Amino acid sequence: MHPLADAIAPLLEHIGATAVRPEQRRPGDIVLDWDGEPAVAVRVPGEELTSALDRLIRTVETELGGSLPELPRADKQKAVRLLEERGAFTMRKSVETVAKALGVSRFTVYNYLNREKS
Repeated sequence: MHPLADAIAPLLEHIGATAVRPEQRRPGDIVLDWDGEPAVAVRVPGEELTSALDRLIRTVETELGGSLPELPRADKQKAVRLLEERGAFTMRKSVETVAKALGVSRFTVYNYLNREKS
């Protein structure tokens, strides 16, 4: 892989994208050139993963060090608190999306939210 791939790796990880060799690119991949030659192709996640809420969820997963469904209950509660602080629940259908990401019911997410306000 081209050294450019190593240089942009932290950015790609943050946005959920991956680097692939230019010859492995697919339609929709973004090709980055180096000295006029294709150096690396960037594969961005599909539209369903690029919403603001999905990016917030991925950021919280990174901060908490694991996939949300695999986190213990206390960390799931912390995830809901972090998402609330960042405005996640002002978005349409956010409770349903967060519940699915956590692997819990909407009722549980509402309980976590209400617990924070008590």
